[in-house]
Amino acid sequence: MESKIARALNLKYSPIAIILTDEKPEGALQFKEGVWGCVAAMLNGAARGKTCVFDRKTFGCLGGGVGLGFGNQYERFPGGIEYFLSTGNKEFCQSEAGKGLVRNMPALEHGEGYVKTPELARKFVNQLPIVDVPTQYVVFKPLDKVGENEKPEVVVFLVNPDQLSALVVLANYERQDNENVIAPFGAGCHNVGIIPFREARAAKPRAVIGLTDISVRKQFEKDILSFTVPYSMYLEMEGNVEGSFLEKEVWQKVLERNR
Repeated sequence: MESKIARALNLKYSPIAIILTDEKPEGALQFKEGVWGCVAAMLNGAARGKTCVFDRKTFGCLGGGVGLGFGNQYERFPGGIEYFLSTGNKEFCQSEAGKGLVRNMPALEHGEGYVKTPELARKFVNQLPIVDVPTQYVVFKPLDKVGENEKPEVVVFLVNPDQLSALVVLANYERQDNENVIAPFGAGCHNVGIIPFREARAAKPRAVIGLTDISVRKQFEKDILSFTVPYSMYLEMEGNVEGSFLEKEVWQKVLERNR
């Protein structure tokens, strides 16, 4: 599935299709059951041509399970996810269970500091569009490897600021208003997974800017963000490349420094 957008933006990385399916692709990269892994690393792999697969036993970490749509895995988070995101849980870390975990996860004690209080962090988690997808697998695959019988749920672009600017313009190009892109606070996997999944079910889907999660920034080049669109919106944007600003002089001048 060739992308006109990718060509017009001269993307460095392949757009990534996220597919919900009951068929496991052969030869796909997959975390081992019970072994920690980050969904962002698999996103990076898919951008470089690999196919990656997840199921309810191989989503890498509890946050990844939530972000991929495998239900509310945060209910199992040691010491409480609301404390981990905010101020930490020193009392839990002094327990026998906590002592064994905090050595490898010091933020359990001191917190990540991404939300001011545990109460606000709990509200944030409660407001997430947590979902249990109806399929056995979630697959990350380069868009150009998607088969005719496969339909992505969303498409993810990894882009620099110039390319992000163009995608924001294109997302609003055929709309009646100018608020068709959102940049919600959330984990890296939330902003390519469950939040765009929610938008895919909306009457007027919006694009989602992501990789603003500080915890995953080091896994990507410093100027890379994600821009994720529900598949119906991707098709809308693809259909608008020809005749748009992407073929005109101003964008072509910006594009010169991305060649």
